[in-house]
Amino acid sequence: MTETEIIESAKSGDRSALTVLVKKYEQTIYNFSYKICRNREKAENIMQETFISMIRGLANFDGNSKLSTWLYRIVTNHCLMEARKNGKYEFVEIETEDSLFNEKYLSDTRALPQKDYETKELRALLDAAIVKLEPKYRLVFILRDVEQQSAEETAEITGLSVAAIKSRLHRARAFLRNELVKAMNK
Repeated sequence: MTETEIIESAKSGDRSALTVLVKKYEQTIYNFSYKICRNREKAENIMQETFISMIRGLANFDGNSKLSTWLYRIVTNHCLMEARKNGKYEFVEIETEDSLFNEKYLSDTRALPQKDYETKELRALLDAAIVKLEPKYRLVFILRDVEQQSAEETAEITGLSVAAIKSRLHRARAFLRNELVKAMNK
């Protein structure tokens, strides 16, 4: 079955079709929510809330966008609600062994044994800087630079204009660059 057929079956109450959708997207949703909130327990809760929202709202999914885009939007909303709940717009926990920028993103320098320590140090500095980003900038940064979503997809996910996405991404990158420069000059 195509994804469209599975979605239609799920809309009509087919639990097995719903299970297929959950299994297909559970890792993606968990990974994205973890990258935003940087806490396993919060990421699991957000993933569950996302699937509850998906089940409740699937009848309203019109198919004008990809299901993954729609789900990213739901996850984004739940992550922002979680941040607001904290009152400070912060997510606090950094777990460096599951760093946002793992070997996949730093494979060029990791191949050189003498660079291993520097790579880990840079990764830790970058993770610490990302944690300091306001959630609205962190979301855009992660969607564009980590998840490799296009500006148009990111705009659709966040409900912002492409110009706003580009502006927030520029600000996020500038903030991260400044934070890294400050950290390296200490």
